[in-house]
Amino acid sequence: MSAPMKGYTLLPKTFDSALDMACFVAGLSGVDSAPAIDAAPFAGGRAAAEAALAGIDPRSYAASRNHLDGAVTRLSPYIRHGILSLDEVRNHALACVGNAKEAEKFIQELAWRDYWQRIYLAYPDRIWIDIENYKTGFDAEDYDDALPDDIKGGETGVACIDQFIVILSDTGYLHNHARMYLAAYIIHWRRIKWQAGARWFLQQLLDGDPASNNLSWQWIASTFSNKPYIFNLENVAKYCGPDINTIPRHNLALDQSYERLTALLFPHIGGPYG
Repeated sequence: MSAPMKGYTLLPKTFDSALDMACFVAGLSGVDSAPAIDAAPFAGGRAAAEAALAGIDPRSYAASRNHLDGAVTRLSPYIRHGILSLDEVRNHALACVGNAKEAEKFIQELAWRDYWQRIYLAYPDRIWIDIENYKTGFDAEDYDDALPDDIKGGETGVACIDQFIVILSDTGYLHNHARMYLAAYIIHWRRIKWQAGARWFLQQLLDGDPASNNLSWQWIASTFSNKPYIFNLENVAKYCGPDINTIPRHNLALDQSYERLTALLFPHIGGPYG
């Protein structure tokens, strides 16, 4: 091995714990106030990936995947970084069940990921531009370009949204349903371009990749779907459980019927872009 360049110091390669490594990386910013971040909730490497794969239950996944405490696999970081292949995961899922139909919903989700990747390969320019017009009654120019600081800091004043932001920034991971809630809030409640939110997610997520991330944001926005995705507080309470604050007075912006939210968020729907 060659000697380090003059004036440079080799960085350590081993640490006593994951938290020690996280603290060291935070300190590389050169800012005295840089926070000592928590270690991510995933162990790296092939052995950890195989252990996670061995623990999946396609039947339970199908029944509970939309719930934050459901039987989701958390395989996405390993797939994203090439430690596990989609083919390998699919084959293992089929081997876990007696009837292939029992793994259908799980395999459908793998197929969506493959679909996003194929679109990215065939049309790489679609990752950062609107594939279609917004179907919200607004033009793209009506949406802000930048993500506000209150969203980045988890200080929106909408309790469940702020909790999702904190979970994302602290762990680098967020359940897919919570990602949908957060993306919809950013685009439709705050009227911010999906590109700003997608870019922020890619900076935060351990499993973030441009294809799955950005095209999912476009689906929420309605630039890659036939209508905008929205949700209400009742839906959050149904799927998120007691750990997420769904007290109405702490989530006033979400505490409406779907009909009322549609009227509030999309007053011009049916116009030239709706």
